[in-house]
Amino acid sequence: MGKSKISIDLENKVILVTGSSRGIGAECAKLLAKAGAKVIINYYKCEKEANEVAKFIKKNGGDAILFYANLRKKSEILNLFSAIKKKFERLDVLVNNAGIMETNLLTMINDEEFDRMVDLNIKGALYCMQRATRMMSRQESGKIINISSIIGRFGAPGHTAYAATKAAIIAMSLSAAKELGTFGITVNCIAPGIIETDLIKNLKEDTVKNITRQISLSRIGKPIEIANTVLFLSSGLSDYISGQVIGVDGCYSI
Repeated sequence: MGKSKISIDLENKVILVTGSSRGIGAECAKLLAKAGAKVIINYYKCEKEANEVAKFIKKNGGDAILFYANLRKKSEILNLFSAIKKKFERLDVLVNNAGIMETNLLTMINDEEFDRMVDLNIKGALYCMQRATRMMSRQESGKIINISSIIGRFGAPGHTAYAATKAAIIAMSLSAAKELGTFGITVNCIAPGIIETDLIKNLKEDTVKNITRQISLSRIGKPIEIANTVLFLSSGLSDYISGQVIGVDGCYSI
């Protein structure tokens, strides 16, 4: 008798991945679609890249639809979720991935850059959770996956403002998990370490080498490794997991 293989099946699940035109979000969208989900690709500035993600998914037999929304604006978040409700009448998983990172010394942080991060990283994520919860509570099921950062857990020089916004994501996830469990909704948080995305492209080679030396697995992470965790948390394999902060960082954080 041959060994049976376990596969993750998200057939017909409706999943919104915010900020999914590039990087981690794009990898999440591709992998979730491969598992059978109907993926909603949310983008703001990068329409060309978002179209490329959608084309890739459809070329490989997946199902994807594009939705534009600037998640720094509550009105556009409301429009996004209204469109999702009209199109699908349900939402099974929210992957709160959209975010920005601006680096500055504590004494040099200005109102404009801090406001930009607060508006997207905190307010945008919170309002997306709010609208998703209203849909999921009626279904009595749903999964919310928030993308934070290792910096939100342990801090980093030059990232005080960014760390504050990513720590807020963790705090919101823990509180929402306790609040929403009664509706059959799980809420979990992923805290990526140093990942090969546009955020680190401009780092000097010596800086990257120094960071890598501090990682037990001796390498920078890849977007697909975050996407794999999102896939697990989106599936039935994680139904009894809620209120957790999962570090995906190659053992950089301890």
